[in-house]
Amino acid sequence: MADVLSQSEIEALLASMSTVEEDGTPNSALEERLAATAAPAGTPGQTVSGRVFLPLRKRRRAAAGAALGDPRFAHSSLLSYEHYDFRRPDKLSKEHLRSLQLLHETFADHFGSSLAGYLRTQVEIEVASVEQLPYDEYMRSISASLLNVLNVAPLSGQAIFEVDFGILFSMLDRLLGGSGAAGKIVRDLTDIERSLASNIVELALHDLKTGWENVNEIAFEVASMETSAQFVQIVPGNDTVVLVMFEIRMGEHQGAMSMCLPYLLIKPILSRLSAQRWFVSSSKRPSALYAAQLAQRLRTTRVPCVARLGTSSLTVADVVNLEVGQILPMRVSPEAEAKEARGRIGSVDLMIGGQVKFRGRTGLRGKALAVQIEEVAAPPPELIAHKETT
Repeated sequence: MADVLSQSEIEALLASMSTVEEDGTPNSALEERLAATAAPAGTPGQTVSGRVFLPLRKRRRAAAGAALGDPRFAHSSLLSYEHYDFRRPDKLSKEHLRSLQLLHETFADHFGSSLAGYLRTQVEIEVASVEQLPYDEYMRSISASLLNVLNVAPLSGQAIFEVDFGILFSMLDRLLGGSGAAGKIVRDLTDIERSLASNIVELALHDLKTGWENVNEIAFEVASMETSAQFVQIVPGNDTVVLVMFEIRMGEHQGAMSMCLPYLLIKPILSRLSAQRWFVSSSKRPSALYAAQLAQRLRTTRVPCVARLGTSSLTVADVVNLEVGQILPMRVSPEAEAKEARGRIGSVDLMIGGQVKFRGRTGLRGKALAVQIEEVAAPPPELIAHKETT
């Protein structure tokens, strides 16, 4: 049965509608568009240019109720809403994005240290932003970059690790003996540059695996390396991806790199992307396990070992005038000289990593030269002082 309005309700409705008309001049084009696309009864209101439009029947009832002081319609004239872009749906919560930022900050710290040792210069890497957006919008933002398509095991799908050409060619110039001032270069990579760039990417993937180990054991592998965005399509254009932007500073040069993670790729492990769970799991790791792993790595670490007979200082002129059969006087360490008898030869210093660790005598073992250790050398005073302070 249709609703019947009383005379007082009709007068209140007409008064409220006349007040609305006096507040502003209606837009005829907008009204025609609204009439053509009027929402059916029972559907939510439509938003146009920041205003919320309800169906005509609901607007009339709300105006009449507000005019009569009906508490059910007390807030109908103050419609609250927020903008929502249906092309950029938020599929990840703020907690997920925070966890992704934390683990990529760990990656940035490790990768910055690795690059500094590899390039022999100071390198700083920071996470600039973490956001979610459509894949095609991310690809449109790329102009001149090296795009590395990554296979992510055991997850199903691929990711993209992108490095800006400006900072990449600065790194390559540094590796080839330059100062790193390569400037903005837009061209394809040569075979040598591609090989050097692959080494840099492998460093990044190793540290990226370290950054993700608190969440899941993930192995990253380069599937292809491209220099044009039009040849890279890992997901449909309207799919949501997580974009992690990094800022790189290498001396006086700076650039950007990014990590693109499709939502469907990380969806199976979203439950593990919890900041609280991440911190709890990392704090519960037994220290004994780390000690065993560290001891295992130390046992397999190779260090240079040199048997030094003695030292001698020569001028450049002496080196130029050296001839076959010429004898060079050698000086041995004071400790070895104090314990050796005059005329006794064969005492050597066994140096480990540039430091004298043992002392012994040379000889033969079968047909090979050998050194027999006779004494453990005392550590240098600076190492003892450093150990006492720590």
